[in-house]
Amino acid sequence: MECNQKIRNRLKRSEGQMRGILKMMEEGKDCQDIIIQLSAVRSSIDKVMGLMVAENLLQTAEYATGTDEERDQAVSEAVNLVVKTM
Repeated sequence: MECNQKIRNRLKRSEGQMRGILKMMEEGKDCQDIIIQLSAVRSSIDKVMGLMVAENLLQTAEYATGTDEERDQAVSEAVNLVVKTM
């Protein structure tokens, strides 16, 4: 699967947020503030996962070739990715 620039940018932003959280911890910032930032990172990562899984499912449905059994297996694997992200 091709990883587009939009997804890379989201991940870089999450990486920056994580560095900020580590800095907050080192500075002894309030736990509540840290949790808020951790929640933001989690939401960001969840969004990236959703985008990647959706793209994978679309590509699988569009480009699945081979026997019926092979196509069913490819779709099943794509659906399993959806389930893992929930």
